[in-house]
Amino acid sequence: MSWAGPDDIFLSTSLATYLDKKLLVLLRDGRKLLGLLRSFDQFANVILEGACERVIVGDLYCDIPLGLYVIRGENVVLIGELDLEKEELPSRMNPVSEAEIKRAQKAEREATDLKGSMRKRMEFLDFD
Repeated sequence: MSWAGPDDIFLSTSLATYLDKKLLVLLRDGRKLLGLLRSFDQFANVILEGACERVIVGDLYCDIPLGLYVIRGENVVLIGELDLEKEELPSRMNPVSEAEIKRAQKAEREATDLKGSMRKRMEFLDFD
């Protein structure tokens, strides 16, 4: 007895065209992973070889190496092939170390938290 329907077959055949190609995988939590697609299954669970997480903060970016990486299909939002002939990032982007990008992330989080706390303090003012 098989549970696979016509939609499942279409999904698996479309992912098969990406085997051994460099992909960008956008996850539900907002992370962006890059790597070579080595395997997948009917649930869109994927295995990336030479995976790295690309962290972007403003004009700074860092590729954090992850190695062989297994991604559960329910966390995948988007999978796309990267064109190796084109530049992946705009020229204004500056590569930085992992420590620098973490500092930039922390500063960005703190700025966002400050805006949120100010907004909460001013909720009593009804501007609508």
